[in-house]
Amino acid sequence: MTIRRRALVAAAIITLTAGLTSALPATALGPRAGDPTPEGEDAAPRISVVAAGEDVWRSQAEARVAAMPTRHRAAAVVMGHIPSADPATVRDYMQRTGIGGFILMGANVPSTESALRDVTAALTLDPALPPLLGIDQEGGDVSRLPWDRFASSVTLKSEGADAAAAAFAARAALVGRAGIGINFGTVADVTDDPGMFIYRRALGTTPEASAERVAAAVRGESGLAMSTLKHFPGHGAAPGDSHRGIPSTDMSKDAWAARDAAPFRAGIDAGADLLMFGHLAYTAVDPVPASLSPEWHRIARDELGFDGVIVTDDLGMLEASGVPAYRDPVANAVAALGAGNDLLLTVLGSRSDTAPRIVDGIAAAVDSGAVPAERLQDAATRVTALRLRLAAEGRGLLPCVDCAPAG
Repeated sequence: MTIRRRALVAAAIITLTAGLTSALPATALGPRAGDPTPEGEDAAPRISVVAAGEDVWRSQAEARVAAMPTRHRAAAVVMGHIPSADPATVRDYMQRTGIGGFILMGANVPSTESALRDVTAALTLDPALPPLLGIDQEGGDVSRLPWDRFASSVTLKSEGADAAAAAFAARAALVGRAGIGINFGTVADVTDDPGMFIYRRALGTTPEASAERVAAAVRGESGLAMSTLKHFPGHGAAPGDSHRGIPSTDMSKDAWAARDAAPFRAGIDAGADLLMFGHLAYTAVDPVPASLSPEWHRIARDELGFDGVIVTDDLGMLEASGVPAYRDPVANAVAALGAGNDLLLTVLGSRSDTAPRIVDGIAAAVDSGAVPAERLQDAATRVTALRLRLAAEGRGLLPCVDCAPAG
Protein backbone atom coordinates (compact mmCIF):
# COMPACT_ATOMS: atom_id res chain seq x y z
CA MET A 1 0.00 0.00 0.00
CA THR A 2 1.32 3.43 -0.92
CA ILE A 3 0.75 6.20 1.58
CA ARG A 4 0.45 9.54 -0.15
CA ARG A 5 1.66 12.50 1.83
CA ARG A 6 0.14 15.93 1.53
CA ALA A 7 -0.06 19.07 3.58
CA LEU A 8 -2.93 21.38 4.30
CA VAL A 9 -2.19 24.65 6.05
CA ALA A 10 -5.07 26.25 7.90
CA ALA A 11 -5.29 29.14 10.32
CA ALA A 12 -8.09 29.28 12.84
CA ILE A 13 -8.65 32.16 15.18
CA ILE A 14 -11.15 31.54 17.91
CA THR A 15 -12.08 34.25 20.36
CA LEU A 16 -13.30 33.06 23.74
CA THR A 17 -15.03 35.07 26.44
CA ALA A 18 -13.43 37.11 29.21
CA GLY A 19 -10.65 38.35 27.00
CA LEU A 20 -9.23 34.98 25.96
CA THR A 21 -8.23 35.15 22.32
CA SER A 22 -6.57 32.08 20.91
CA ALA A 23 -4.85 32.45 17.55
CA LEU A 24 -4.17 28.97 16.32
CA PRO A 25 -1.91 28.54 13.32
CA ALA A 26 -2.42 24.87 12.54
CA THR A 27 -0.63 22.61 10.13
CA ALA A 28 -2.49 19.51 9.09
CA LEU A 29 -0.10 16.92 7.82
CA GLY A 30 -0.62 13.66 6.03
CA PRO A 31 -0.18 10.29 7.75
CA ARG A 32 3.04 9.50 9.56
CA ALA A 33 5.24 6.85 8.08
CA GLY A 34 3.99 3.46 9.18
CA ASP A 35 0.45 4.57 10.02
CA PRO A 36 -2.20 2.20 8.60
CA THR A 37 -4.71 3.61 6.13
CA PRO A 38 -7.89 2.16 4.66
CA GLU A 39 -7.56 0.70 1.20
CA GLY A 40 -7.57 3.49 -1.37
CA GLU A 41 -8.07 6.21 1.24
CA ASP A 42 -5.71 8.84 2.58
CA ALA A 43 -5.59 9.13 6.34
CA ALA A 44 -7.09 12.26 7.82
CA PRO A 45 -4.63 15.05 8.51
CA ARG A 46 -2.87 15.23 11.85
CA ILE A 47 -3.41 18.62 13.43
CA SER A 48 -0.64 20.40 15.30
CA VAL A 49 -1.76 23.31 17.42
CA VAL A 50 -0.27 25.62 19.99
CA ALA A 51 -2.86 25.72 22.75
CA ALA A 52 -3.07 27.40 26.11
CA GLY A 53 -2.59 25.38 29.27
CA GLU A 54 -5.33 23.55 31.12
CA ASP A 55 -5.44 26.29 33.77
CA VAL A 56 -6.63 28.76 31.11
CA TRP A 57 -9.57 26.57 30.10
CA ARG A 58 -10.40 25.98 33.76
CA SER A 59 -10.34 29.70 34.52
CA GLN A 60 -12.55 30.52 31.55
CA ALA A 61 -14.93 27.71 32.43
CA GLU A 62 -15.21 28.88 36.02
CA ALA A 63 -16.22 32.34 34.82
CA ARG A 64 -18.85 30.95 32.44
CA VAL A 65 -20.32 28.53 34.98
CA ALA A 66 -20.43 31.17 37.71
CA ALA A 67 -22.75 33.21 35.49
CA MET A 68 -25.09 30.29 34.75
CA PRO A 69 -28.38 29.69 36.56
CA THR A 70 -28.69 26.27 38.17
CA ARG A 71 -30.70 24.75 35.34
CA HIS A 72 -28.11 25.75 32.75
CA ARG A 73 -25.40 24.17 34.89
CA ALA A 74 -27.50 21.02 35.09
CA ALA A 75 -27.92 20.95 31.30
CA ALA A 76 -24.17 21.37 30.84
CA VAL A 77 -23.42 18.01 32.48
CA VAL A 78 -25.82 15.90 30.40
CA MET A 79 -24.80 14.01 27.24
CA GLY A 80 -28.00 12.96 25.54
CA HIS A 81 -29.10 11.01 22.50
CA ILE A 82 -31.94 10.62 20.04
CA PRO A 83 -31.85 8.04 17.21
CA SER A 84 -31.82 10.28 14.14
CA ALA A 85 -29.39 11.10 11.35
CA ASP A 86 -31.45 14.04 10.12
CA PRO A 87 -29.46 17.27 10.65
CA ALA A 88 -32.56 19.39 11.25
CA THR A 89 -33.91 16.95 13.83
CA VAL A 90 -30.73 16.71 15.90
CA ARG A 91 -30.17 20.46 15.71
CA ASP A 92 -33.66 21.09 17.04
CA TYR A 93 -32.98 18.60 19.85
CA MET A 94 -29.83 20.45 20.92
CA GLN A 95 -31.56 23.83 20.72
CA ARG A 96 -34.50 22.66 22.83
CA THR A 97 -32.46 20.87 25.50
CA GLY A 98 -29.36 23.08 25.78
CA ILE A 99 -27.37 20.05 26.95
CA GLY A 100 -23.60 19.87 26.97
CA GLY A 101 -23.09 16.82 24.80
CA PHE A 102 -24.47 14.22 22.41
CA ILE A 103 -23.42 10.61 21.83
CA LEU A 104 -23.66 9.29 18.29
CA MET A 105 -24.84 5.71 17.94
CA GLY A 106 -25.41 3.68 14.80
CA ALA A 107 -28.73 5.41 14.11
CA ASN A 108 -26.95 8.76 13.93
CA VAL A 109 -24.39 7.65 11.35
CA PRO A 110 -25.36 8.00 7.65
CA SER A 111 -23.75 5.93 4.92
CA THR A 112 -21.04 8.45 4.01
CA GLU A 113 -18.51 10.50 5.92
CA SER A 114 -19.67 13.72 4.30
CA ALA A 115 -23.26 13.09 5.40
CA LEU A 116 -22.03 12.35 8.92
CA ARG A 117 -20.19 15.65 8.87
CA ASP A 118 -23.54 17.35 8.15
CA VAL A 119 -24.96 15.71 11.27
CA THR A 120 -22.11 16.79 13.56
CA ALA A 121 -22.18 20.31 12.11
CA ALA A 122 -25.90 20.51 12.90
CA LEU A 123 -25.22 19.41 16.48
CA THR A 124 -22.69 22.22 16.94
CA LEU A 125 -24.78 25.31 17.63
CA ASP A 126 -21.88 27.49 18.83
CA PRO A 127 -18.35 26.77 17.50
CA ALA A 128 -16.89 28.87 20.33
CA LEU A 129 -18.42 26.44 22.83
CA PRO A 130 -19.05 23.22 20.91
CA PRO A 131 -20.91 20.36 22.55
CA LEU A 132 -19.00 17.28 23.59
CA LEU A 133 -19.74 14.88 20.74
CA GLY A 134 -18.83 11.32 21.61
CA ILE A 135 -18.86 7.97 19.85
CA ASP A 136 -18.07 4.35 20.78
CA GLN A 137 -15.42 3.63 18.16
CA GLU A 138 -13.40 0.76 19.61
CA GLY A 139 -13.20 -0.99 16.26
CA GLY A 140 -14.22 -4.59 15.75
CA ASP A 141 -17.24 -5.65 17.80
CA VAL A 142 -18.08 -2.10 18.89
CA SER A 143 -17.85 0.16 15.87
CA ARG A 144 -20.25 2.91 14.81
CA LEU A 145 -18.29 4.01 11.73
CA PRO A 146 -18.64 1.31 9.06
CA TRP A 147 -15.62 2.62 7.14
CA ASP A 148 -13.28 1.85 10.05
CA ARG A 149 -11.27 -1.17 8.88
CA PHE A 150 -8.32 -0.72 11.22
CA ALA A 151 -7.11 -3.40 13.60
CA SER A 152 -9.25 -3.95 16.69
CA SER A 153 -8.52 -5.49 20.07
CA VAL A 154 -9.22 -8.96 18.71
CA THR A 155 -5.88 -8.82 16.90
CA LEU A 156 -4.15 -6.03 18.82
CA LYS A 157 -4.08 -8.08 22.03
CA SER A 158 -1.58 -10.40 20.33
CA GLU A 159 0.52 -7.63 18.78
CA GLY A 160 2.93 -5.08 20.20
CA ALA A 161 2.13 -1.68 21.63
CA ASP A 162 3.24 0.06 18.43
CA ALA A 163 0.44 -1.66 16.53
CA ALA A 164 -2.10 -0.42 19.08
CA ALA A 165 -0.78 3.13 18.84
CA ALA A 166 -0.95 3.10 15.03
CA ALA A 167 -4.44 1.60 14.89
CA PHE A 168 -5.86 4.05 17.42
CA ALA A 169 -4.20 7.01 15.73
CA ALA A 170 -5.82 6.04 12.43
CA ARG A 171 -9.16 5.36 14.12
CA ALA A 172 -9.07 8.68 15.98
CA ALA A 173 -8.38 10.45 12.69
CA LEU A 174 -11.65 9.08 11.30
CA VAL A 175 -13.47 10.23 14.44
CA GLY A 176 -11.89 13.68 14.36
CA ARG A 177 -12.49 14.42 10.72
CA ALA A 178 -16.17 13.58 11.19
CA GLY A 179 -16.36 16.48 13.64
CA ILE A 180 -16.51 14.25 16.72
CA GLY A 181 -14.26 15.30 19.59
CA ILE A 182 -14.41 12.30 21.95
CA ASN A 183 -13.81 8.62 21.33
CA PHE A 184 -15.22 6.30 23.97
CA GLY A 185 -12.90 3.71 22.49
CA THR A 186 -10.15 2.55 24.86
CA VAL A 187 -11.16 -0.55 26.78
CA ALA A 188 -8.94 -0.78 29.86
CA ASP A 189 -10.61 -3.90 31.25
CA VAL A 190 -8.39 -6.97 31.48
CA THR A 191 -9.26 -10.67 31.34
CA ASP A 192 -7.69 -13.89 30.07
CA ASP A 193 -10.99 -15.76 30.02
CA PRO A 194 -12.42 -16.11 26.47
CA GLY A 195 -15.82 -16.76 28.02
CA MET A 196 -15.99 -13.32 29.62
CA PHE A 197 -18.32 -10.70 28.14
CA ILE A 198 -15.48 -8.21 27.71
CA TYR A 199 -12.76 -10.59 26.43
CA ARG A 200 -12.89 -9.75 22.71
CA ARG A 201 -12.89 -6.01 23.47
CA ALA A 202 -10.02 -6.02 25.97
CA LEU A 203 -6.59 -4.94 24.72
CA GLY A 204 -4.69 -7.48 26.80
CA THR A 205 -4.97 -10.74 28.70
CA THR A 206 -2.63 -9.74 31.52
CA PRO A 207 -2.47 -6.50 33.52
CA GLU A 208 0.96 -5.72 32.10
CA ALA A 209 0.05 -6.36 28.47
CA SER A 210 -3.22 -4.48 28.76
CA ALA A 211 -1.55 -1.52 30.47
CA GLU A 212 1.07 -1.28 27.73
CA ARG A 213 -1.49 -1.30 24.91
CA VAL A 214 -3.92 1.03 26.69
CA ALA A 215 -1.18 3.62 27.17
CA ALA A 216 -0.18 3.22 23.52
CA ALA A 217 -3.79 3.69 22.39
CA VAL A 218 -4.10 6.91 24.40
CA ARG A 219 -0.87 8.26 22.94
CA GLY A 220 -2.03 7.30 19.45
CA GLU A 221 -5.25 9.27 19.81
CA SER A 222 -3.52 12.35 21.19
CA GLY A 223 -4.20 15.44 19.08
CA LEU A 224 -6.83 13.63 17.01
CA ALA A 225 -9.60 12.70 19.44
CA MET A 226 -9.98 12.88 23.18
CA SER A 227 -9.35 9.48 24.74
CA THR A 228 -11.66 7.76 27.18
CA LEU A 229 -10.70 4.83 29.40
CA LYS A 230 -13.48 2.37 30.20
CA HIS A 231 -15.04 0.65 32.18
CA PHE A 232 -13.60 1.74 35.54
CA PRO A 233 -12.84 0.01 37.89
CA GLY A 234 -12.71 -2.92 35.49
CA HIS A 235 -15.11 -5.37 33.85
CA GLY A 236 -12.61 -8.22 33.87
CA ALA A 237 -13.12 -9.11 37.52
CA ALA A 238 -16.91 -8.72 37.43
CA PRO A 239 -18.54 -11.43 35.30
CA GLY A 240 -21.68 -10.64 33.36
CA ASP A 241 -22.97 -8.13 30.83
CA SER A 242 -23.72 -4.74 32.41
CA HIS A 243 -26.31 -4.13 29.68
CA ARG A 244 -28.43 -6.85 31.30
CA GLY A 245 -27.66 -6.64 35.00
CA ILE A 246 -25.15 -5.36 37.56
CA PRO A 247 -22.01 -7.53 37.33
CA SER A 248 -20.40 -7.93 40.73
CA THR A 249 -17.30 -9.30 42.38
CA ASP A 250 -16.07 -9.68 45.94
CA MET A 251 -12.48 -8.93 44.89
CA SER A 252 -10.65 -7.01 47.60
CA LYS A 253 -9.34 -3.50 47.11
CA ASP A 254 -5.75 -4.76 47.35
CA ALA A 255 -6.34 -7.45 44.74
CA TRP A 256 -7.91 -4.87 42.44
CA ALA A 257 -4.98 -2.50 42.89
CA ALA A 258 -2.53 -5.26 41.99
CA ARG A 259 -4.42 -6.41 38.89
CA ASP A 260 -7.31 -4.48 37.34
CA ALA A 261 -6.05 -1.03 38.27
CA ALA A 262 -2.91 -1.32 36.14
CA PRO A 263 -4.39 -0.51 32.69
CA PHE A 264 -6.35 2.44 34.07
CA ARG A 265 -3.31 3.81 35.85
CA ALA A 266 -1.26 3.46 32.66
CA GLY A 267 -3.91 5.21 30.57
CA ILE A 268 -4.22 8.04 33.06
CA ASP A 269 -0.46 8.49 33.14
CA ALA A 270 -0.46 8.55 29.31
CA GLY A 271 -2.86 11.49 29.34
CA ALA A 272 -6.40 10.12 28.92
CA ASP A 273 -8.93 12.95 28.88
CA LEU A 274 -11.98 11.09 30.19
CA LEU A 275 -12.62 8.15 32.49
CA MET A 276 -15.84 6.18 32.03
CA PHE A 277 -17.28 4.53 35.13
CA GLY A 278 -18.94 1.16 34.68
CA HIS A 279 -22.11 -0.12 36.32
CA LEU A 280 -20.09 -2.75 38.18
CA ALA A 281 -20.20 -3.61 41.88
CA TYR A 282 -16.98 -4.41 43.75
CA THR A 283 -18.83 -5.32 46.92
CA ALA A 284 -15.75 -5.45 49.17
CA VAL A 285 -15.22 -1.75 48.43
CA ASP A 286 -18.82 -0.55 48.06
CA PRO A 287 -22.00 -2.60 47.53
CA VAL A 288 -23.43 -0.12 45.00
CA PRO A 289 -22.23 0.05 41.37
CA ALA A 290 -19.00 2.01 40.92
CA SER A 291 -20.85 4.55 38.78
CA LEU A 292 -22.88 5.50 41.88
CA SER A 293 -20.09 5.07 44.43
CA PRO A 294 -18.42 8.13 46.02
CA GLU A 295 -15.66 5.83 47.26
CA TRP A 296 -14.69 4.66 43.77
CA HIS A 297 -14.67 8.26 42.58
CA ARG A 298 -12.37 9.14 45.48
CA ILE A 299 -10.06 6.28 44.47
CA ALA A 300 -9.93 7.51 40.87
CA ARG A 301 -9.18 11.09 41.89
CA ASP A 302 -6.98 10.65 44.96
CA GLU A 303 -5.23 7.32 44.42
CA LEU A 304 -4.94 7.14 40.62
CA GLY A 305 -4.58 10.90 40.19
CA PHE A 306 -7.18 11.34 37.46
CA ASP A 307 -8.02 15.03 37.03
CA GLY A 308 -10.05 14.92 33.81
CA VAL A 309 -13.74 14.49 33.11
CA ILE A 310 -15.46 11.48 34.66
CA VAL A 311 -18.35 10.18 32.55
CA THR A 312 -20.91 7.51 33.35
CA ASP A 313 -21.51 4.54 31.16
CA ASP A 314 -25.01 4.74 29.69
CA LEU A 315 -27.35 5.40 32.61
CA GLY A 316 -30.10 3.63 30.70
CA MET A 317 -28.28 0.39 31.47
CA LEU A 318 -29.01 0.86 35.18
CA GLU A 319 -32.71 1.17 34.47
CA ALA A 320 -32.57 -1.89 32.18
CA SER A 321 -30.74 -3.97 34.81
CA GLY A 322 -34.01 -5.00 36.41
CA VAL A 323 -32.88 -3.89 39.87
CA PRO A 324 -35.86 -2.13 41.49
CA ALA A 325 -33.66 0.55 43.06
CA TYR A 326 -32.62 1.75 39.58
CA ARG A 327 -36.01 2.02 37.88
CA ASP A 328 -36.03 5.83 37.91
CA PRO A 329 -33.69 7.35 35.27
CA VAL A 330 -33.82 10.79 36.87
CA ALA A 331 -32.94 9.43 40.32
CA ASN A 332 -30.08 7.46 38.75
CA ALA A 333 -28.69 10.62 37.14
CA VAL A 334 -28.95 12.61 40.36
CA ALA A 335 -27.19 9.84 42.29
CA ALA A 336 -24.46 9.60 39.64
CA LEU A 337 -23.77 13.33 39.82
CA GLY A 338 -23.69 13.25 43.60
CA ALA A 339 -21.25 10.34 43.56
CA GLY A 340 -18.72 12.32 41.53
CA ASN A 341 -19.50 11.91 37.84
CA ASP A 342 -19.08 15.07 35.76
CA LEU A 343 -20.85 13.99 32.57
CA LEU A 344 -24.07 11.97 32.63
CA LEU A 345 -24.60 9.77 29.58
CA THR A 346 -28.05 8.55 28.59
CA VAL A 347 -28.72 6.32 25.57
CA LEU A 348 -30.75 3.16 26.17
CA GLY A 349 -34.43 4.02 26.21
CA SER A 350 -33.63 7.69 25.73
CA ARG A 351 -36.39 9.80 24.16
CA SER A 352 -36.51 13.45 23.24
CA ASP A 353 -37.82 14.30 26.72
CA THR A 354 -35.32 12.18 28.69
CA ALA A 355 -32.52 14.74 28.88
CA PRO A 356 -34.85 17.62 29.88
CA ARG A 357 -36.32 15.47 32.65
CA ILE A 358 -32.84 14.69 33.93
CA VAL A 359 -31.89 18.36 33.80
CA ASP A 360 -35.00 19.29 35.78
CA GLY A 361 -34.26 16.55 38.31
CA ILE A 362 -30.69 17.70 38.85
CA ALA A 363 -31.73 21.33 39.25
CA ALA A 364 -34.38 20.33 41.79
CA ALA A 365 -31.89 18.17 43.71
CA VAL A 366 -29.43 21.06 43.92
CA ASP A 367 -32.12 23.55 44.93
CA SER A 368 -33.29 21.20 47.70
CA GLY A 369 -29.77 20.53 48.94
CA ALA A 370 -29.89 16.82 48.06
CA VAL A 371 -26.87 17.43 45.82
CA PRO A 372 -24.41 20.13 46.93
CA ALA A 373 -24.33 23.13 44.61
CA GLU A 374 -20.53 22.88 44.65
CA ARG A 375 -20.69 19.37 43.17
CA LEU A 376 -22.74 20.58 40.19
CA GLN A 377 -20.52 23.64 39.82
CA ASP A 378 -17.37 21.50 39.72
CA ALA A 379 -18.87 19.06 37.21
CA ALA A 380 -20.14 21.83 34.94
CA THR A 381 -16.76 23.56 35.13
CA ARG A 382 -14.85 20.42 34.14
CA VAL A 383 -17.20 19.76 31.21
CA THR A 384 -17.15 23.39 30.06
CA ALA A 385 -13.35 23.53 30.24
CA LEU A 386 -13.18 20.50 27.95
CA ARG A 387 -15.58 22.17 25.51
CA LEU A 388 -13.48 25.34 25.48
CA ARG A 389 -10.39 23.27 24.81
CA LEU A 390 -12.11 21.55 21.88
CA ALA A 391 -12.97 24.96 20.42
CA ALA A 392 -9.47 26.35 20.89
CA GLU A 393 -7.88 23.30 19.28
CA GLY A 394 -10.21 23.55 16.30
CA ARG A 395 -11.67 20.08 16.78
CA GLY A 396 -14.45 19.65 14.27
CA LEU A 397 -13.98 23.18 12.90
CA LEU A 398 -11.46 22.53 10.12
CA PRO A 399 -12.67 21.56 6.63
CA CYS A 400 -13.48 17.91 6.16
CA VAL A 401 -10.66 16.46 4.06
CA ASP A 402 -11.74 13.95 1.42
CA CYS A 403 -15.01 13.17 3.18
CA ALA A 404 -16.15 10.17 1.20
CA PRO A 405 -16.87 6.53 1.93
CA ALA A 406 -13.63 4.71 2.70
CA GLY A 407 -14.66 1.71 0.61
